[in-house]
Amino acid sequence: MEFIIVSGMSGAGKSKVASFMEDMGFYVVDNLPAALIPKFAELCMAAPGRYERVALVTDIRGGQTFDGLFDALSALHEMGCDYQILFVEASVEAIIKRYKETRRVHPLAETVRSLDEAVRQERTVLAPVRQRSEYIIDTTALSTAKLRGEVLRLFGGGGAAPAMSVNVISFGFKYGIPIEADLVFDVRFLPNPYYIAELRSQTGLDEGVYNFVFGYQQTRDFMTHLENLMGFLLPRYVDEGKAALVIAVGCTGGQHRSVAITRALADFIRQKGYPASENHRDMTRA
Repeated sequence: MEFIIVSGMSGAGKSKVASFMEDMGFYVVDNLPAALIPKFAELCMAAPGRYERVALVTDIRGGQTFDGLFDALSALHEMGCDYQILFVEASVEAIIKRYKETRRVHPLAETVRSLDEAVRQERTVLAPVRQRSEYIIDTTALSTAKLRGEVLRLFGGGGAAPAMSVNVISFGFKYGIPIEADLVFDVRFLPNPYYIAELRSQTGLDEGVYNFVFGYQQTRDFMTHLENLMGFLLPRYVDEGKAALVIAVGCTGGQHRSVAITRALADFIRQKGYPASENHRDMTRA
């Protein structure tokens, strides 16, 4: 079992690190009280195969001293549970700037007179944890994408980075645009099979409708442009650290044209090497 303790300074990026580790298959628990860490490890060890990769986030929210954490780590050692500590930090100036931008309250704000004093006091309190850490990431100058890359380098097992997952959704504009969509494409300009009597009751998954939609040059031209756009966008979303992308394709009712285009687009994305699913939200509502 891979057991990682994630600690570090408030505002340094522990939450982002935890989300990246979750995307990598870690079971992540945030702010677990130190006294419960050995019990949690015991439960994980009692269920082999279920909790192979675990990450626990612990920080100043658990108290101003870390004696409890060190007691828990000693208990893990006695149990034969191997662990490693990842410490996430940033410069005082960078953390102050982030707090001012987000307008969040520092965990030590009520015990000191200024944000600067809070950050410096936290650095002092966390010094013993930093000294015992196997890994230290300084996020002062790291973008989200570079931070994700560093986490992947440390805990990715030397393999390739997990590919961004893509969900392609067909929908009908008369039922509303999917609120989860990152990209929306309107294909209502394409010839409509609805007006062909023998095709009206079919869907874009049926060969008759699919062949009708793609029987027009304007559809094939559109797919060429759409595939070129996806070929440009997908690797750039990956570079920026995006783990999941939702693409919505809409026609009037979500039964014919959008379904056919979604089917073709999902196939193209899979051919490019990305895990892609397709979901036809309104196909059976007509």
